[in-house]
Amino acid sequence: MALLALASACLLAITLGYGVRCWLQPFGPCRKCDGMGHALTYDRKGKPKRGKDCRRCHGHGIRIRAGRWIYNRAARTYRAGTR
Repeated sequence: MALLALASACLLAITLGYGVRCWLQPFGPCRKCDGMGHALTYDRKGKPKRGKDCRRCHGHGIRIRAGRWIYNRAARTYRAGTR
């Protein structure tokens, strides 16, 4: 029984921590371009140069977090339903 209480307390702490993180920092680095906003390409000499803009983040380097996206969608649905 104590193990179940410990597991649920740990899960609650992780969930609340992620919720606070989504509230304080709604945007995180893009996972595809690692927050750079573009891909790296290399010329014939092997020197890195800027490639095309990232298609996921459109060259900004940040994406909205999944938890914040869910919150925004729920809030938008709630506001639309209470008019």
